[in-house]
Amino acid sequence: MTPRTIFEPEHELFRDSVRKFFRAEVSPQVERWRSQGVVDRETFLAAGRQGYLLMWAPEELGGMGITDMRYEQILQEENYLHGDPGLCLTLHSRVVAPYIGHHGTDEQKQRWLPAAAAGEAILAVAMSEPAAGSDLAGMQTHAEERGDHWVLHGSKTYISNGLLADLVIVAARTSPDSRHAMGLFVVEAGMAGFERGRKLVKMGLDAQDTAEMFFDQVAVPKANVLGDPTQGFRYLAQALAVERLQIAIGAIAHAQVAFELTLSFVKERRAFGRPVGTFQNPRFRLARMRAEIDATQAYVDHCVMLANAGTLTAEVASAAKMLATELEGRVIDDCLQLHGGAGYMEEYRICRMYRDARVTRIFGGTNEIMAEIIGRHLGLDERKLGLDGRKSREG
Repeated sequence: MTPRTIFEPEHELFRDSVRKFFRAEVSPQVERWRSQGVVDRETFLAAGRQGYLLMWAPEELGGMGITDMRYEQILQEENYLHGDPGLCLTLHSRVVAPYIGHHGTDEQKQRWLPAAAAGEAILAVAMSEPAAGSDLAGMQTHAEERGDHWVLHGSKTYISNGLLADLVIVAARTSPDSRHAMGLFVVEAGMAGFERGRKLVKMGLDAQDTAEMFFDQVAVPKANVLGDPTQGFRYLAQALAVERLQIAIGAIAHAQVAFELTLSFVKERRAFGRPVGTFQNPRFRLARMRAEIDATQAYVDHCVMLANAGTLTAEVASAAKMLATELEGRVIDDCLQLHGGAGYMEEYRICRMYRDARVTRIFGGTNEIMAEIIGRHLGLDERKLGLDGRKSREG
């Protein structure tokens, strides 16, 4: 494994403490979580007591004032190694909470962030709909302004932390005349008209409570609107680069875990009187995996440093997400193959890793959308090339 150069001694000390936490508090619970289909709320509270939630928030709001994303990266890596990707601490801390941190008023931050940092209030974001996934502008959920509140109506699906969430940031259209006029509404558990649907049965991520949500004329106070109620689309777009980087961090960590598991397996498993790993095909496969994981890890690490500097762009984050998740899929597929029949058995970790990995090429924007974003920044856009849609299709 190529040495990684982005971490300082203080990061490694932090990693040691995080690893102990995951081994003690998370690892023993994983099988039960996957069986019951949801993680324990207590784990969010335990993470909050350790200061692992909303580390970027200032101390007066319950955080540690640490904006260095390398700490969040370490949390993700140790979760993939000793925990389970169904534990959505990063979604809570680095994807959802920053909407409040960036666009909330001082009163809203005081009202919600300390509880989120303590793990007492679990967060979710509701963007996807049955007919609108990567195309956020196509969403149908809408909100109508009525005096001192907004009335929210519609439905969302594929919502991670959907059953556990105490606060849900819901994206909704606020003008019938504009595809991009949206608001972000903080819906609290127990609000009249807000209902959660069934827990969705998925291919993988068994421990993650992915659910549907329904909003039937939910009265949302104006005090629960984040920022400008017409600028939600822009707010979402601004946050997607960091969200996609978080997916890339998890994907490459997942691939690394699969590699280590498989390397140990082929050293111990014997065929024809010798370890499986001594045959040329496994050796060559693992050699290529090692090289590709190291190269992609270096790129993702570079993106983390760009994020720290505030210079991570949409196209670079999209490339990281696309490369890391596609490599994750290839590596875990090859690793399962090298396990032979054992890899198809649920009792072997590589089997559930294979199922868990498939969704990363879909959520956060499909990899086809990532390629589209990258292509547009190469200047391969109909408008930039002076073509209308009809001419480009005919040409």
